[in-house]
Amino acid sequence: MALVVQPGVEFDHHGVVDYRDDRTAALRAVLDDEPRIVFEAHSTDYQLPDSLARLVRDHWAVLKVGPQLTFALREALFALAAVERETVPESDLSHLVEVIDRRMREDPAGWSRYAEGDPLEQRLNRLYGYSDRVRYYWTDPEIAAAQRRLLDNLRDRPLPLPLLSAQLPLQYARVRAGTLAPRPHDILVDRIRDVLRDYDHACARRSEEYV
Repeated sequence: MALVVQPGVEFDHHGVVDYRDDRTAALRAVLDDEPRIVFEAHSTDYQLPDSLARLVRDHWAVLKVGPQLTFALREALFALAAVERETVPESDLSHLVEVIDRRMREDPAGWSRYAEGDPLEQRLNRLYGYSDRVRYYWTDPEIAAAQRRLLDNLRDRPLPLPLLSAQLPLQYARVRAGTLAPRPHDILVDRIRDVLRDYDHACARRSEEYV
C-alpha cells in the first residue's frame, strides 16, 4: 500500500527544489515499523540521481515522473534541429523550433498561464521551461509535419559525429561505442531513456550505500 506524501521536492519554469533528507526525518520515521506501506512521491521530475536514490531509501518507493520525459524529447529534437541547421541546405530545413514557437504564439492556450515576464522571458519559459508546455503541441499538424521533415532530413544523411558530440554528448559516446545506432529515431528514444535510467538506478541501488 502506498501513501501519497509530498517529500518537499518541486519545480517551476526554471528552478528545482531538491530533496533534503534532513527535513524528512520525522515523516519517514512513521513507516519504520510498517514494512507493507511505502510513500508515493507526487512528482520527482528533475531530481538528481543521488536524490532519487535517497528518496527510495527513505520509503518513497513510488517515484512519479511526468514532464521530465517530454522535456528530454524536446531537448533531443531541438538538438537534432541544431545538427540539421549545420548539415542541410536552407531551402530544405524543417525550421522545427521556429514552427513550434510560432504555433504556440498563435495558439497560447497551452502555455500563457505559465509564462510570465517580458517577451524574451515568455519565450524562454514557453520553449525551454521545466514545465514543458511544448508537450501539448506535438500533435499540431504543422509541428508534426516539421518534426517528420527534420527526421527525414537527418535520416537521409550521415550524422556528423562532431556535431552529435556538441549537441548530445551521451548519445555520441554510445554511438562511438557501438551501443546506439546513429539514427535520429534511436537517438530520440535513447535521450528519453537517460531519464528512465536514473530512476532505474535509484531503485536498484542498495540503501546501505547511503547510510
